[in-house]
Amino acid sequence: MLFSGIPFLFYFLPAMMSVYFIAPKRAKNAVLLLGSLFFYAWGEPRYILLMAAVIVIGYVFGILIEKNRERSSGRVFTVLSVVSGVGLLAYFKYADFFVESFNGVTGLSVPLLKIALPIGISFYTFQMLSYTIDVGRGQVRAQRNFINLAAYIAMFPQLIAGPIVRYSDIAAQLGERRHTLGGSALGIRRFVLGLAKKVIIANTLGELCEKFQVSREQSVMFAWLYLIACALQIYFDFSGYSDMAIGLGRVLGFDFPENFNYPFISKSITGFWRRWHMTLGGWFRDYLYIPLGGNRVGRARQIMNILIVWIATGLWHGAAWNFVIWGLYFALFLIIEKLWLGRYLEKSRVLGHIYLIFFTGISFVIFNADTAAQALKNISLLFGNSVPLATAESFFYLRGYAGVLLIALIGATPAAAKLCAFVRSKAAGERALNILEPFMLAALLLVCVAFLVNGSYNPFLYFRF
Repeated sequence: MLFSGIPFLFYFLPAMMSVYFIAPKRAKNAVLLLGSLFFYAWGEPRYILLMAAVIVIGYVFGILIEKNRERSSGRVFTVLSVVSGVGLLAYFKYADFFVESFNGVTGLSVPLLKIALPIGISFYTFQMLSYTIDVGRGQVRAQRNFINLAAYIAMFPQLIAGPIVRYSDIAAQLGERRHTLGGSALGIRRFVLGLAKKVIIANTLGELCEKFQVSREQSVMFAWLYLIACALQIYFDFSGYSDMAIGLGRVLGFDFPENFNYPFISKSITGFWRRWHMTLGGWFRDYLYIPLGGNRVGRARQIMNILIVWIATGLWHGAAWNFVIWGLYFALFLIIEKLWLGRYLEKSRVLGHIYLIFFTGISFVIFNADTAAQALKNISLLFGNSVPLATAESFFYLRGYAGVLLIALIGATPAAAKLCAFVRSKAAGERALNILEPFMLAALLLVCVAFLVNGSYNPFLYFRF
């Protein structure tokens, strides 16, 4: 079930919120858990048991780890929880990838297991792992209430597209949280804006990307148009889903962490990854990079740590070699910036920004390809590999999508937010926005619904995760 789908917007969400707010305080987590399980079962009924297994692993090991924290067995239980979680993830997400790679290297024909990828497994597994590891570190207490822990791991707003919410972020709110009219209003606004980013901007740009992929008249101009559309589509799709999740969490009384902070205004790859999918970057930093030694080791070990983290980051995004290449691509730039380039990028904002846009643009072409070969082909088109500079088709699509591209380019910067803040800084502007905002959000919601009813293009980009 997609947030940007009619069943969710008009059936599940109204029913879920009605039952949730009618339920007494002590029953809200149980309602949230049951609603989340139904939400997941809508698309993956056979994998409910897998999610239940992850929840049970987290619950049992959390208690065992806390009881034995001062003994060596506490560390053993922590390791076992990690092995169990990573093992399930490796089997269900990567088993066929490993078999295919083995067959490719050896020339053998080991049959594939043909395991369907459980949607959202990377997100809820990482949340369980952060919980057991933090219990082992003594940073949080083990949750003795099974329903509370299950509601945390299975919570539907961030179940299939993030942000990755650590247990420590919302541990107190699982036990006691406030539901206010103001908080719900802010949550609804965030949800509607995220829905518009996904449905109006991302889906429209996705159509342009699809037209490039099936075009028989490709050109340099069309390839660059694809690069821009692809980068913006992924940004608005992913950040739109994060906005919807954060908004829904706010309505339910939770404060989820931010996941995006205008990454395209950065002037280095390092800065970009401090603003893009921040909860994933923070997870790998705290649970992989720092335990490997982080920056506290010699230069050679630091480089090795970066490579390990970014191979893992690439594989987290998908079980395919183009994602491994994508991860190594970013690792290379992060190492270069760390060793040499970073100090020069800091001195020139303009050159740094051009450098960032160009190389992250290439990364999205790699990311959006189905195979490494397709990624290489699309990159070669950017530089005129046996194709004309422009064609009538490329000009046709440029004219047709110029409006949404312009809106997306502006929306990827904080310009609109700054304008809104400026208007609110004036008393008259504050009053006007308070009056007009509900009507504007209602109109935006109606436009989104019209797009969903009239259009058939509403892809789910997170099936790989």
